[in-house]
Amino acid sequence: MTASLNRRLKILTWHVHGNYLYYLSQVPHDFYLVTKPGNPPGYAGPVGALPWGGNVHAIDYNNVREGDFDCVLYQQKSNYLEDRLHALSEVQRKLPRVYIEHDPPQENPFAQRHWVQDSGLLLVHVTYFNRLMWDCGVTPTTVIEHGVVVPEGVVYDGGLAKGIVVINNLRERGRRLGFDVFDAARKVVALDLVGMDAESAGGIGEISNLELAAFCAPYRFFFNPIRWTSLGLAIVEAMMIGMPIVGLATTELASVIRNGDNGFVHNDSGELCRVMNMLLSDHATARGWGAVAQRTARQRFHIDRFVADWVRILNEVTAV
Repeated sequence: MTASLNRRLKILTWHVHGNYLYYLSQVPHDFYLVTKPGNPPGYAGPVGALPWGGNVHAIDYNNVREGDFDCVLYQQKSNYLEDRLHALSEVQRKLPRVYIEHDPPQENPFAQRHWVQDSGLLLVHVTYFNRLMWDCGVTPTTVIEHGVVVPEGVVYDGGLAKGIVVINNLRERGRRLGFDVFDAARKVVALDLVGMDAESAGGIGEISNLELAAFCAPYRFFFNPIRWTSLGLAIVEAMMIGMPIVGLATTELASVIRNGDNGFVHNDSGELCRVMNMLLSDHATARGWGAVAQRTARQRFHIDRFVADWVRILNEVTAV
């Protein structure tokens, strides 16, 4: 990594989004994950298939008050509204603090006030679109865009004349995640769906984090039917291996994909289907778009840039 830091920090946080947390742990600080017995959602330690480094530690919920930390990094509403009051000591609640907002507002697309109203906290959004849509009130904000790592040696091939869709629990999550868009498109375009509970929507099933990039590599393109979300890490990872992206021209994706250059975005589902079928019949165009997508990802979402941004922000927040 090219970033430098003033001192090694001890950061208290939670295991909320596993892939994002893994990329965050590339920052050269120590991360302490609040855990509960059995590793329930939101309170897991460094478990699972991801290759966690030695800088990621577990701390039991009941022992947090005794911990010595330099910064608290909240990552979801319950961390801030509940755990901050019940798990942290009064002294810890006054530590330098950051809140990572992973999503756009869910209750109102432009008028929802964020529940964190604290002029002494820094609210970090993962996309510029998210920051634009949230009403953050008195809380200072910044944006740190994604940074990703893909397994060495995994590169786009595109030889399989199908598109791939990667969404967890798509049927259950419905219109917001674009189940209707996907369901209509797969009637006229060859598409496979992977992710948790993909089987209930006629998909293949879940693919592990470490295997996903290699699994996607043979597919001709990556299709994103999601109406309202953040910029998915799976999209960025697909771009990083050289895969072209097709999707709705909504949220942050509209600022990432340039039509006819590194992919194609549009809000007419029929036009998206036309382009996807064109790519299925034109492997050379898909390869060309994918090569540009890879350059875009390396320029905008490189892990070194992500690490440097976080080092800078954490140094600023914890400066005495």
